[in-house]
Amino acid sequence: MSLLSALITVSGLMLHLCFCVLSSQYCVPRKTVPYASDLKLFKEDGIFNYSTMLIRDDVGVVLLGAREAIYALDISNISDKKSAVYWPVTEEKQRECANKGKDPEVECRNYIRTLHSVNDTTIYVCGTYAFSPICDYMMLVNGQLTLKGRQGEGKGKCPFDPFQRYSSLMVGNDLYAATSINFLGSEPVILRSSNLALRTEFKRSWLSEPNFVYMDFVGESFESPDGDDDKIYLFFSENAIEYDFYSKVVVSRVARVCKGDMGGQRTLQKKWTSFLKAHLDCPFPKPSLPPVVQDVFLLKHKDWRKSVFYAVFTPQSSLSQISAVCAFSVSAIRDNFNQGKFKTPVAVETSHVKWMMYTGEVPVPRPGACINNAARNLGMNRSLDLPDKTLQFIRDRPLMDEAVSPETGVPLLLKKGALLTRIVVDSVLALNGERYNVMFIGTEDGFIQKAVNFDGEMFIIEEIQVYENPEAISILRLSSSKGQLFAGSEFGAVQMPVSNCSRYGSCVDCILSRDPYCAWDMSSAQCAPVYSLSSNTALQSLKDGNVSQCPASDPVAVVDLNLVPGNNIQLPCQLHSNLAHVHWRFSDQPLPSTDKYYIYSGGLLILNACESDIGLYACDSLEQINGRTFNRTMAAYHLQLFSDPEEVVSTTPGTTTVPKTLFLTVSTTRDPGWDGKEPPLPETQNDMSRVSLLEVAVGLLSLLCLSLLGIIFWIWSQEHCKCFKFTKRPRDVEKRKQSGDYFQSRTSEIKLPGPESGRLCSTNDYHTAVDFKGNGNHFSPMANLSSLDGLGYIHDESEI
Repeated sequence: MSLLSALITVSGLMLHLCFCVLSSQYCVPRKTVPYASDLKLFKEDGIFNYSTMLIRDDVGVVLLGAREAIYALDISNISDKKSAVYWPVTEEKQRECANKGKDPEVECRNYIRTLHSVNDTTIYVCGTYAFSPICDYMMLVNGQLTLKGRQGEGKGKCPFDPFQRYSSLMVGNDLYAATSINFLGSEPVILRSSNLALRTEFKRSWLSEPNFVYMDFVGESFESPDGDDDKIYLFFSENAIEYDFYSKVVVSRVARVCKGDMGGQRTLQKKWTSFLKAHLDCPFPKPSLPPVVQDVFLLKHKDWRKSVFYAVFTPQSSLSQISAVCAFSVSAIRDNFNQGKFKTPVAVETSHVKWMMYTGEVPVPRPGACINNAARNLGMNRSLDLPDKTLQFIRDRPLMDEAVSPETGVPLLLKKGALLTRIVVDSVLALNGERYNVMFIGTEDGFIQKAVNFDGEMFIIEEIQVYENPEAISILRLSSSKGQLFAGSEFGAVQMPVSNCSRYGSCVDCILSRDPYCAWDMSSAQCAPVYSLSSNTALQSLKDGNVSQCPASDPVAVVDLNLVPGNNIQLPCQLHSNLAHVHWRFSDQPLPSTDKYYIYSGGLLILNACESDIGLYACDSLEQINGRTFNRTMAAYHLQLFSDPEEVVSTTPGTTTVPKTLFLTVSTTRDPGWDGKEPPLPETQNDMSRVSLLEVAVGLLSLLCLSLLGIIFWIWSQEHCKCFKFTKRPRDVEKRKQSGDYFQSRTSEIKLPGPESGRLCSTNDYHTAVDFKGNGNHFSPMANLSSLDGLGYIHDESEI
């Protein structure tokens, strides 16, 4: 390679590196997997809102709740329906709901919102039932569902409004629910339905128009040195009470209550004595309003102190398209509640109440704390024994002063584009014995992002389109034991494996995917699930993406193409990665994009080809992994001059001729993504075109002579006949000037660097406005090159 070639290559890599550094905060998926019709899908005609799921690994069933229906689906293939229960509202209830101003066909239906296992065969189910929520028990025996018909009050267990966010959790025989308990949705509560029911206070300082998101249980009593109690953590967003702003500001919160809470004796009777909440911070890169939490997933560890909450955040402003994922450790949240300072309301003259950090003396036992050894040593074995001073303090000051910050201080992932909606996380054991947390994140346009963090480097392995049409993913569930992922939306539910290793057809692609689920099996020469392999016979390099141990790849077969002077020639090149960029070589020299050689996402277009374009063309993929650049040749073409007149088939007069062997291909292996279509055949010129050209030339010459005679006559008339006056109108001159400026400015906008020096081949200026609309890593051969934006083809020189 020459010095010039080396300099151009190095400069290109430096530019790419700069781009990566500037845009590294926003992750880009390495692969985009389009929708495939073989995805396992479930939906029924007339049924909508597939938004509630319960995974029963023990019996191999997925319970799916929708509008007025509950399904038992095979966990291996959700397209296989085992049984179903239909639970519609009565006409009377529907009419009653409509009389209250609700839509009878949409809102006044029964949306299944709660599915919880009570025991091996009993399921607790609740529905909105036309804004009159009710609950029932359902039997699951051998995959068959049966409603018991023991309908009970669903108020406080299920929302009235089917489109209101809500969360619930079954712990033992107790149901914890965060919802609203009235028709208008104006009375939010966090409620425990048990023999000793508890709820939150109806105070703005406790809950201020909340939007409940997620609830989970953490067994903190296990091996607790201070005899602490188990906790229920709740994530939600609400209107901030601590900020002074001209309009309402929504903030994200995390709250907790103690499982053993029994309420107070006099103060806070039948209310939570352990309710505490704190601001949840996930800093976005640009100054903005606080982001809003949309979904949370608890990745549990056998040591609960190492458990982590993963949360999805979106911006409040509709103008922003940035989403984030932040991780919060259970230990950090616990320390904030157990040791942090409180906020307290303070009246400042005649203004509104300000919330400031409380600096006074904190009562003992600590307000909001569970009953632990310290309380027991004071003779307080139940929350009923807590003194009024402690209870009054927490009743008026449930908000912590400090926010809970993410584990890493910054978001794990920042993503531009379609907003993120739901998240689940799986812990995967890699070939080297290390564990990696793989995130699956749903989007509002029906994609699932698969991402992993390698010691601070966030890497999106792939994004998979799971719905044919853009649909927001409203629920995401994971079965780690089965290796299956389930998603639900308004119009159906889909199932996909956590990884499809067969998607990577070579060792290089398998290693560069950096998928913890996959490794290259040396014995079978295929990318396979890591759980079935041994480190002695398999390759995996997750942090470095090192492909040096891969066996040498077969050389790329050269495709022979015939070149007809004057034609446009398309050389396809498909990259396997969104993170790669293309580099073309001609006769082993770098080939930059010019007005003659147009490089786009799907390949190279040679405009107005001529004899000097004969030679060998190679398309290289340059991909940067962990600071190192990997280069591989994806395609190679040899252009040779076409000269056999017997191989040309003449078409009708006035059109071009098409050579039969223009895209003759030698033995080569197609890429799996190749769709089987050949690029369109460039057009050539025939003898009839040349005759037409001569005719036009004669006509133009005659026109020119007449023009000259006219000019001579005009000059003579100016000198001798004053009556003949042909003056230019200022408006016409201005129009011409404007037209010329527009042409010049347009030319400057689309002008590309000129051809490489020494290339003695004329180009056609009509082709300088080529504009291809590529689609990332997918190449689709064009059915008609002349339809490309700004690209004009000269079928006949008589058109000039």
